[in-house]
Amino acid sequence: MQDFGGAKLILFIGDRIVVLRRDEKPDIPWPGRLDLPGGGRDGEESAVECVLRETFEEVGLSLTPGDLVWQHQFERGVFFAAHLPTEAQAQIVFGSEGQGWLLVDPADYVRDREAIPHFAAMVQRYLDHAFG
Repeated sequence: MQDFGGAKLILFIGDRIVVLRRDEKPDIPWPGRLDLPGGGRDGEESAVECVLRETFEEVGLSLTPGDLVWQHQFERGVFFAAHLPTEAQAQIVFGSEGQGWLLVDPADYVRDREAIPHFAAMVQRYLDHAFG
């Protein structure tokens, strides 16, 4: 894998995906927009280590590398997908970044004007791959 700056996860809980509302801080990229779990790389961690750590920090879910079913690099970001059962929703514990979380239909996220555009494009790429 090429060098990367961060990793994001398209995290399905049942048939919906976990979406985070970013903070309204003018000094961050895409303030207030709809985001996916994930974030910047720490040190020399791998993309898998990065996405698993960030997912735990942001929504309190401990995933394993075996939970990751898809991977795609876009510029300096690595995107993954994972599917958990609907019951996993009860285990979500929102972290300290952002305004909150919600579960949305992935097709609705792709069309939402508040979604971060290149993240929405990756969700669509995964939907095309997985559900053709």
